[in-house]
Amino acid sequence: MIEFNRVSRAFNGKAAVSDLLLTVAEGQFCVLLGTSGSGKSTTLKMINRLVEFDSGEIRFAGESIRQLDARVLRRRMGYAIQSIGLFPHWTVEKNIATVPALLGWSKPQVTQRIEALLTLLNLEPQLLNRYPHQLSGGQQQRVGVARALAADPEVLLMDEPFGALDPVTRGALQQEMLRIHRLSGRTIVLVTHDIDEALTLADRIVLMDNGEIVQQGKPVELLTQPKNEFVRDFFGRSEMGVRLLSLGQVGNAVRRGEWLAGEPIAAGLTLREALSQFITRRTDKLPVIDEQQQPLGVLYFHDLLTLREEPACAG
Repeated sequence: MIEFNRVSRAFNGKAAVSDLLLTVAEGQFCVLLGTSGSGKSTTLKMINRLVEFDSGEIRFAGESIRQLDARVLRRRMGYAIQSIGLFPHWTVEKNIATVPALLGWSKPQVTQRIEALLTLLNLEPQLLNRYPHQLSGGQQQRVGVARALAADPEVLLMDEPFGALDPVTRGALQQEMLRIHRLSGRTIVLVTHDIDEALTLADRIVLMDNGEIVQQGKPVELLTQPKNEFVRDFFGRSEMGVRLLSLGQVGNAVRRGEWLAGEPIAAGLTLREALSQFITRRTDKLPVIDEQQQPLGVLYFHDLLTLREEPACAG
């Protein structure tokens, strides 16, 4: 879907990214992870040519992006950023309809698409006539994602989209993105410096430092098979076990066919979240229910300590 072949870019003589080799497969949720100045945002912006590269080649859906008109290319890609970028004097409805209007969609087509996006992103219809300043931060970000998805793009690019939100809203929107990815199968490339966000969302993590890719692979691979000391230190040696738990789901570790009284937890929780429940409730066993709110089984604290198999990715 997206291929970088030895791509480099410098600003004022200083390399921002160097000799990148990277492939993002169709339908993948790829997270570019790294500290400030690692080159991750530059890498993202080169995909839709907001930043032009100096050397190498980037291909999108089999075509060299230099052979495509930049405006046409960007209309094939959704783009969501931390500052959201909603037009302040436009209503929510007009903001969402920006790209479809540029593409000449009919009014019924636009209306139908907006209705579908409201449902997808859990936005209430009465918000359509409001202006961005009348929305909460979480609502604004949802509208920003809706606008990015409005023209049904082939890929969604997201640059630190949840960085300015409070932890609760941020967590909720991360789960929304996982649900959207599951439902649509759309290719997503997201930039973040937040390790836990990367572990929550990614099928594939690309860890960058000083404009280079240090290691890339499945989240569990970076945690259990760090390529060097930088990777090991970046993910935190002392926190490795807890972060591994964040990749597993309760439903995959539950003992089925058992049950006990008490407030149940959801099978979709991560094992890390379950650990918090064990500690908060001061218990070593928790009842678990499935998506239909039906009894699924019992999760044992001891089982978290003895897990040896690769945890199933959350989401």
